[in-house]
Amino acid sequence: MATTDHPLRVVQWTTGKVASESVKAIAERPDLELVGVFAFSKDKVGQDAGELAKVGRTLGVTATDDIDALIALKPDCVIYMPLHPDVDHLTRLLRAGINVASTASFITGHAYGPEARAALEAAAQEGKVSLFGSGINPGWVAYLATVASGICREVSYLRVTESTNIGLWAADANQDELGWGRPAGDPGHADDIRKATAPFADSVESMGAQLGLAIDDIRCEVEFAHAASDADVPGRTVTRGTVAGIDARWIGASAGVDLVEAHIRWTVVADLEPAWEVANGHLITVLGAPQIHLRVDVLPENLETFTLEDASVMGSMLTALPVVNAIPAVVAARPGIVTYADLPTVASRFATKR
Repeated sequence: MATTDHPLRVVQWTTGKVASESVKAIAERPDLELVGVFAFSKDKVGQDAGELAKVGRTLGVTATDDIDALIALKPDCVIYMPLHPDVDHLTRLLRAGINVASTASFITGHAYGPEARAALEAAAQEGKVSLFGSGINPGWVAYLATVASGICREVSYLRVTESTNIGLWAADANQDELGWGRPAGDPGHADDIRKATAPFADSVESMGAQLGLAIDDIRCEVEFAHAASDADVPGRTVTRGTVAGIDARWIGASAGVDLVEAHIRWTVVADLEPAWEVANGHLITVLGAPQIHLRVDVLPENLETFTLEDASVMGSMLTALPVVNAIPAVVAARPGIVTYADLPTVASRFATKR
């Protein structure tokens, strides 16, 4: 836990698509200073962070794979963005007294398993620092849903739905576990989906906590839809009758009553059996007094010039920015694993010039 009147010193962990958007955002903020970059790939070691992130200028910070050297910089926060988290790396950073803000499938830590979560909590307490996770969803959209309930006298059910055709990004490595193109009824596929989407269970837990509810049971219900014809899906083989739609509902209950839900409906083709309605957006439903129904659409600055490459960049930005914008609040937060429930309002900053 720390407060400061000088720019917060930040280390960027990894240099992929999401991390590049993080570096760009950090470089634009006067209250943040990029002091180090961790790179897994040997060929990136020694390269300038600005070149790796395509900022358009050098930043005077070179990438390294030397963890001790990064810890020696004594950063206020590490922005942790690998595709697959390493609990040993995380505990090492936390014990060294470095706050961590992560996009690596982290919300409350339970998706990592009880042993890993306990180790992370202990390391954060030992280092007297905070560990926070977010992204677009799970993360920011669930945060928005809980804020939306602020005009209610009472809430009887809260649901966040992500419903979209993600076929353009099907080749991304983060979709390897989803099993696009697996045969219908393939044994174990539903369990694989539960494992791949486990951070949404954390989201259910976090939303419940923000509304003063202790969730005592979380379950996941999975359904599949199948391609009605052979499909051209980037990086995947999806033939007629194979899986082209995934619907997973993470439902949290208290005393046997369902109260909170994180719902994911992802497809990679439009022509499905059975036919599913796909909203291509995020839907927030708050049942209670009164009811609230919100649709969250994220649009580019200029639709006329928007390209597929721009869409990929914006997707990475939506993952990175909830964490970057939370850095000051995370650094000032109590020690331990923290969620939006522990932070003041997390917002962006006005751009006075470009």
